[in-house]
Amino acid sequence: MGYPDGLHCIERPGADPGAPAVVLVHGSLDRAESFRRVMRRLPELTVVAYDRRGYQGSRGGGVVDLAGHVADLLEILAEVRSRGPATAIAIGHSVGGDVVIGAALADPRATDALGAFEPPMPWLGFRRPQPGDDRPRGWHPVAEDPAEEVERFFSRMVSASAWARLSDEGKASRRDDGPALVADLLSLRGRPPFTVTDLAVPALFGMGGDGSATHHRETVTWLGSHVPGAATYGIDGAHHGAHLSHPDHFADFVRAVVGRGMGG
Repeated sequence: MGYPDGLHCIERPGADPGAPAVVLVHGSLDRAESFRRVMRRLPELTVVAYDRRGYQGSRGGGVVDLAGHVADLLEILAEVRSRGPATAIAIGHSVGGDVVIGAALADPRATDALGAFEPPMPWLGFRRPQPGDDRPRGWHPVAEDPAEEVERFFSRMVSASAWARLSDEGKASRRDDGPALVADLLSLRGRPPFTVTDLAVPALFGMGGDGSATHHRETVTWLGSHVPGAATYGIDGAHHGAHLSHPDHFADFVRAVVGRGMGG
């Protein structure tokens, strides 16, 4: 079977061939490599991470919308399950969480449980306009030039000073992800892509501490209250990029999701 054509995957096998398997799905303008520190902290699990189509090592696979990313994840989970792990789990960060949720809704048998850390769901209405800005739900317009959108997005999500500190090569690499970033942003605008309350698998929704955006925290709180059987998991002191800043805590979040998948 194998992984889908055109996708770059990294895998760290667990010590036990039958160990639970976890697939990690990155968010917008990110890559599989960002999970390396988390993966090293999970020696008891088989962990797979991959560059979503259009990003980094998977740019050759073209650019797809949310439905295309869901289809890729379902193929990866099928391959992981074919190897006989005790449990198979999908966990996504940011937009990766939306991909995981979409996959679990499309095929509830694909994953024994799911984790989603601060998945953006603007249709829930928690994004509020900034003072003096009458755009609905506080949305920033998407730049016509994908490379320009990359700089805007990075500066918003990390900081303008962090963008300035990137090398020319680093900036160019990020700009090459521009078409995939724009596709991500447009996939979450307009009609809701799914009905999250229809989830039929155990779900754990993660969020950062007070430093995380209010709309992310409110979204996760709402999900914990409205998705049947779901729970929430907080990482105090973390911002949106908890897998980078708090890899030990994010690894514990992964273990908690695996525990739910194993009936714990």
